[in-house]
Amino acid sequence: MKHTWRWFGPADPITLAEVRQTGATGIVTALHHIPNGSVWPVDEIRARQAEIEAAGLSWDVVESVPVHEDVKTGGPLASAAVEAYQETLRNLAACGLDVVCYNFMPVLDWTRTDLSYEMPDGALALRFDAVALAAFDLFDLARPEAASDWTAEQVEAASRLWDGLSGERRARLRSTILAGLPGAEEHYDLGRFREALATYDEVPASVLRGRLASFLQAVVPVAEEVGVRLAIHPDDPPRPMFGLPRVVSTASDAAEVLEAAPSEVNGLTMCIGSYGSRADNDVVEMTRRFASRIHFAHLRSVSLDADGVSFTEAPHLDGDADMVAVIAALVEEEARRGPGAAAIPMRPDHGHVLLDDRARVTNPGYSLYGRMRGLAELRGVERAVRALTTAR
Repeated sequence: MKHTWRWFGPADPITLAEVRQTGATGIVTALHHIPNGSVWPVDEIRARQAEIEAAGLSWDVVESVPVHEDVKTGGPLASAAVEAYQETLRNLAACGLDVVCYNFMPVLDWTRTDLSYEMPDGALALRFDAVALAAFDLFDLARPEAASDWTAEQVEAASRLWDGLSGERRARLRSTILAGLPGAEEHYDLGRFREALATYDEVPASVLRGRLASFLQAVVPVAEEVGVRLAIHPDDPPRPMFGLPRVVSTASDAAEVLEAAPSEVNGLTMCIGSYGSRADNDVVEMTRRFASRIHFAHLRSVSLDADGVSFTEAPHLDGDADMVAVIAALVEEEARRGPGAAAIPMRPDHGHVLLDDRARVTNPGYSLYGRMRGLAELRGVERAVRALTTAR
């Protein structure tokens, strides 16, 4: 596998010089300053590429080229946004970039309710708590339909939680959910968030699924033509929130995405942490089942609570996922593809805040030491798997 590192461009508090010391040889990044729905110019792509190469690294995966919201809602800019996406794919290919990660999550990108949950060893982790989300949904956002989306027990627990939160902690919860996490392209206040939710009032999951299929049928032929592999990222968390539809949450969802445009370039980002945030997703079986269409891998694990919805991001080799079996499946797929095929790029997805990271500025989930520890562990597992495979 190709060992890569998520980097958010020149504004990232972790420098490329530091990344080079982590064991990663490739970079995963995007042109975050270009508005959604606009074409990425070749000169901008090459400038970022040259910056990365000057640091002794390579730009291996584009994460992400965002899909404009009008493509999902059927808004007036949908056609122009799809055409811009097609042209961006052509421009990326002209620069030698051939793996593009993207997602089709409505309004919000990935969502957590706590960005500094203290673990038993003192490290800080990301956490998603269903009761905290319900408290925000019911009593801060005050969405009229919210009560029907939560059980009576969750509503009662959310009420107790909300009543016990100070004004500062209520504001922090709102900011954590709405302000946007790394990689998100939209940032909301409460009013704008309500407006964004309203654009999906007439967009059930069946309609969103159809729009994803239409999007793929428009961009996959271009990707085939120029040699770009598309890798859709699953919903995170993989379930409906705030009445919004989710259409890339399960194994059957993934299969439907692949069937919507049956081409080898139409593939998946196998995000073990996202898919693994549902107990009914067997991430090892999914990795084996979809191996030939996995173009990119995010490797991390979560520990699900007893409610089957809440979770804490665990150390990379702990949690509920059998990461050794996942890596073994990816190594087996690389062998099947043969020596001439490109390695599957993987990155250590997220990481705890450890050691000196507590005294420096880092993006939530994207600490230096936590990810470096994860990358070292994952590389060790891969090397052991390859050694055992060779010994057989």
